[in-house]
Amino acid sequence: MSGKQIIFAFLAGTIFLLTINTFFSVHETKQAIVLQFGRPIGSPIIDAGLKIKIPFIQQVQYLDKRVLDLDSPAEEVIASDQKRLVVDSITRWQITDPLQFYISVRDERLARSRLQAIVSSSLRSVLGGEEFVTVVRDNRDALMKRITARVNEQTGSLGITVVDVRIKRADLPDANSQAIYRRMQTERQQEAAEFRAKGQEIHDEELQEAALIHTRQNHERAKDHLRNHHGRMERRHRAGG
Repeated sequence: MSGKQIIFAFLAGTIFLLTINTFFSVHETKQAIVLQFGRPIGSPIIDAGLKIKIPFIQQVQYLDKRVLDLDSPAEEVIASDQKRLVVDSITRWQITDPLQFYISVRDERLARSRLQAIVSSSLRSVLGGEEFVTVVRDNRDALMKRITARVNEQTGSLGITVVDVRIKRADLPDANSQAIYRRMQTERQQEAAEFRAKGQEIHDEELQEAALIHTRQNHERAKDHLRNHHGRMERRHRAGG
């Protein structure tokens, strides 16, 4: 390889490296922060398209722009009437301040951990002030709005906005549900036993009544038989006289 070819290859490689380290693309589902020596500079980039940065000195941190889901594990909450219930919730959230988000939590993994703790605390605070029936049946929509508002009061400093917190399930713990089921089953068995006993009592009364009717019918037949017998005897006596 000649000296000119080496120089050409070197220049081509340099241009290629400069190009790929200068231009970067932001997808429509993403937003970006430009970092210089690890510190964010300028405004966050929220528009999709081809962008420019200083090669080798600046780097790009991409963040999701879509509404994200946080599916919380089921947790036990004590209502105001001291009844325990298991609550399963899902939170929809979005990174609305990319710069604040990067400064406070840096990445989505840590953001989810912080958000999970805030949601759990808000759930316990709001639901703990309500009775069991209100949570599981009466006013769940209003409770979810209150929880969402309470969470948003604490996530502003994280650059996050919570769209809503939805309660997927609010029910008795398994142990309580099984105990209630056993109690209901026992009550049904007792009711069935009482029903059978009552039915047997009615059946016995019907048998006694039937026996009495049968006895009365036999008695009437016996009286008819005696009357017929006396009638025949009188007719014979008259015939013989």
